[in-house]
Amino acid sequence: MAKVIEHELSVLSSSKNGLIYLTPNDWALVADKALRVNLSKRETLIQRGKKSNGIYLLLKGTARVQIPTKSGRGAIGPGEVCGEMSYLEDAPASVNVVAEEEIIAYYLDRPTLEGLFELFPHLASRFYRSLAMNLSRRLRELIKVDPLS
Repeated sequence: MAKVIEHELSVLSSSKNGLIYLTPNDWALVADKALRVNLSKRETLIQRGKKSNGIYLLLKGTARVQIPTKSGRGAIGPGEVCGEMSYLEDAPASVNVVAEEEIIAYYLDRPTLEGLFELFPHLASRFYRSLAMNLSRRLRELIKVDPLS
């Protein structure tokens, strides 16, 4: 079991599209508190118009982000997060996210995250900074803006 968790933390921490500012200790805290979930192909992770009240951190498998525009990136995979906009705004989701294949993910609900952040304020800082970078990158991809131009 320890090897499985070690591998999962390696997937999460090595992703260039995930929560890039979290430290190995942060990941250990997150993994300890997260609910590990398995989702089947075509199962919905995030439903447009519904509050998700948490985020998913994908460990294995891919999911399709159903963006109502043709320029959207569309897929997320291991190490990536979904549900962050609904979580941040405490509002209904703006898109559907549907498993394209079997998914293994960590799910962290609002009370769990808030409890972690209260105990470990530096984790909160790195977590929100990572979400901000993710959202910025995704917006750039959506509008096809080169950050160096």
